[in-house]
Amino acid sequence: MTPILRLQNVSKAYVDGTGSTTEVLDGINLDVAEGEFIAILGFSGSGKTTLISTIAGLIEPDSGEILVKGVPCKGPGADRGLVFQSYSLFPWLTVEGNVRLAVEAVHKNLSRAEQAALVKEKVELVGLGHAMDRKPAQLSGGMRQRVAVARALAMKPEILLLDEPLSALDALTRAKLQDEIDRIRAEEKRTIILITNDVDEALLLADRVAVLEPAPRARIGRIFDVTIARPRERTALNHDARYQGLRNQIVQYLGGLNAHQKDAAGADSVTLPDVTPITLLAPPKAYQDAARTNMERRFLEFFNLKKVYPTPKGPLTVVTDFNLLMNKGEFISLIGHSGCGKSTVLSMAAGLNAISGGGIILDGREVDVAGPDKAVVFQAPSLMPWLTARQNVSIGVERVYPHTSRAERSDIVEYYLSRVGLGDAMDKLAADMSNGMRQRVGIARAFALSPKLLLLDEPFGMLDSLTRWDLQDVLMEVWERTKVTAVCVTHDVDEAILLADKVVMMTNGPQATIGKILEVDLPRPRDRKALLEHPKFYAYREEVLQFLADYEHGVQADAA
Repeated sequence: MTPILRLQNVSKAYVDGTGSTTEVLDGINLDVAEGEFIAILGFSGSGKTTLISTIAGLIEPDSGEILVKGVPCKGPGADRGLVFQSYSLFPWLTVEGNVRLAVEAVHKNLSRAEQAALVKEKVELVGLGHAMDRKPAQLSGGMRQRVAVARALAMKPEILLLDEPLSALDALTRAKLQDEIDRIRAEEKRTIILITNDVDEALLLADRVAVLEPAPRARIGRIFDVTIARPRERTALNHDARYQGLRNQIVQYLGGLNAHQKDAAGADSVTLPDVTPITLLAPPKAYQDAARTNMERRFLEFFNLKKVYPTPKGPLTVVTDFNLLMNKGEFISLIGHSGCGKSTVLSMAAGLNAISGGGIILDGREVDVAGPDKAVVFQAPSLMPWLTARQNVSIGVERVYPHTSRAERSDIVEYYLSRVGLGDAMDKLAADMSNGMRQRVGIARAFALSPKLLLLDEPFGMLDSLTRWDLQDVLMEVWERTKVTAVCVTHDVDEAILLADKVVMMTNGPQATIGKILEVDLPRPRDRKALLEHPKFYAYREEVLQFLADYEHGVQADAA
């Protein structure tokens, strides 16, 4: 039987401004059956978007060919509908207008009434029938992405191409759109190719999972058959033996590929000087002496923490009665649905957001101002693009080590950049780095400050799985050396368990608070492969997933 889509020896290379050639895809071969759902996983920069754009006809391959129902494709066509990672909507058009634009372009043979009916059908299919007249500015990120899916479906494509459409969304919105895509698969019977950075997403939705091996000269590596029966339910999957076995196989295969990519050259070439940073705004000596006895055990305290924002409709309490004690050197993961106030708590701990009630005590001093004793790593790398990696890290180091020699400060910068795998890229401009490399610089900068408190606000949320795993390993390795007290906001259940001593789960906002605290009794240092095989891991995972599911489907879900 002829596959609906066939890729035969598809290759693609790019030439940069210096005339240097980078071979991105090298001999891609893939057959996709009609009605099949294929998920493609790959490394950051491995050519996933180049591959999906080539299938869509937006990029012409250098060699090889792409066939739809046995016919070679030249350029884009209505038989292939594409949804990008970033929703490209016309802001001045309504939901109906954005979808109608595609319908009018592709289905010129339909009458006005037929076109209108098609638009209405597809918008209702993605659950936006109530928002036909809204403009993108009046929609959430998840709703905008649904418009993009409706627009692609309205073209009535033979093949639906999804290029990481959910990667920038929070966990709850992502789960809802995953359910939407699965419903479309069942009802529309479309052939779907999904580029994703999430192994669990691939196993939840796909019939087969194909791994795109690392660039340059990327090609399809192993293809895993997903034989788990449908319908697939998230929490039920967690203790399905077939799911666990397949998940472990894919993770270990990806981990093996990732290991070959790592360049550890120069990682230990620099010795960290034995110097300590200055302490800004220290309390009086008598206060320090009086407080010294308990600081190891009550190093960071959140007491009746509350945050209220003014709104046109009156005060809105986002977080209330947030109480948490942390020991020195403890690592906490903060998890919960979008809008539960995780980042608000973090920003108050950093001194970047005023506290409405209660207080935060760090090392015996109330937090009321930002400073280098509290280092923050944000989701988006916050670097100065015109500076090199070395210069970006040096700015903070110069601030907190003014009493040391220039050579010692240079050694501190080089040590942490080497530790995060940038030993050979210290003098590269931030503007010329990938997102993963920039985030490494952000982590190096945070640790180089020798902070009392490290705050991480979804630091790997915008990265693909492999880059995220790599940087999780980097973070764990450097944390093991420093034992800095740390709080990490995350939507990733595996990440929360892998990194933390405790997983703190927050209820839905507004009026969000701590709903549950999970003690993670797993040995350190932690290894991802060993973690997946540990008898407690899936029990911990199920406990967190169940909490999130309760707040997704329970009576409090409407507030999220």
